[in-house]
Amino acid sequence: MAFRKGDEVSWSTSQGTTHGTVQEKRTKDFQFEKQQFRASEDEPYYIVESAKTGAKAAHKESALTKR
Repeated sequence: MAFRKGDEVSWSTSQGTTHGTVQEKRTKDFQFEKQQFRASEDEPYYIVESAKTGAKAAHKESALTKR
């Protein structure tokens, strides 16, 4: 399932499930928060912003669930 900017999504963390908003989709390898990510058209990553903390993180499409 593809997500769009502004979509509300949830994902699992070590503290449980959290939710936030999709900020952008990445389909090419990129660096974020000093980590390297291998994204592609088949395995895109999304930059999401936590509704609770405002922190941004990169997640694989398969790790996200639409709310």
